[in-house]
Amino acid sequence: MPELPEVEALREYLDEHLTGRVVERVLPLAVSVLKTYDPPLTALEGQPAGAVARYGKFLDLQIGELHLVTHLARAGWLRWHESLPAQPPRPGKGPLALRVVLEGGDGFDLTEAGTQKRLAVYVVHDPQEVPGIARLGPDPLAGDFDRDAFAALLAGERRQIKGVLRDQSVIAGIGNAYSDEILHVARVSPFKLASSFDEEQVTQLHAAVVDTLREAVGRAHGVAAGKLKAEKKSGLRVHGRAGEPCPVCGDTIRSVSFADSSLEYCPTCQTGGKPLADRRLSRLLK
Repeated sequence: MPELPEVEALREYLDEHLTGRVVERVLPLAVSVLKTYDPPLTALEGQPAGAVARYGKFLDLQIGELHLVTHLARAGWLRWHESLPAQPPRPGKGPLALRVVLEGGDGFDLTEAGTQKRLAVYVVHDPQEVPGIARLGPDPLAGDFDRDAFAALLAGERRQIKGVLRDQSVIAGIGNAYSDEILHVARVSPFKLASSFDEEQVTQLHAAVVDTLREAVGRAHGVAAGKLKAEKKSGLRVHGRAGEPCPVCGDTIRSVSFADSSLEYCPTCQTGGKPLADRRLSRLLK
């Protein structure tokens, strides 16, 4: 799933390639992708593109007086093409969900792999009309996301810290992969209750959030859209690396599986050497 660093890199890429260009056609290829119908997609045609913004994991493309907002969800992606075919693609064929053609023949596709179709596109007058944007918590790269603001978010939270970091209404933009990375940097168990952090641990975790995301954004800066996925994977320390040695201590990275996802962690760095219970595996062993 694209998270804050990758979406920020896409924002930078689109801001460079899209701003000032005129949209010629917008072609929806998957019925499930479009979440709004008024204004219609055709209202974007013939309009110039303005600045590109990011809200958490949402991309906001200002086109004329409207906004084309997208959330790439778990398996969505944006693919830029220097030259798009003149013949419109056939709906329902392959992963293609939406195509935006610019004057001059270039543009981009929104694609989505897999069978779970969650990629979302909205055409709105104001990005705050998108429910997912309206409920977002603060951006962890914003100037006012300081240690005290972070502490206030954790105060009274009875949930495990892994879930809190992933909750978009608490902090915008962090998903499964970077929450694993942040907790590894902070040397914190993903199952630790957010409300149980002492002052020093809050400070340490805040620094891990900001530093991890900024470093990831830095790595992704200037990387072409088509190479961002590979860049993300290469920069991850523990997420998706179960069975490999921890880059800090050398212990074996372990995984905990859930119904539709998993988390990775280092027992030595994060849990005092104790492996966390894998509930799905425990059920299989009974």
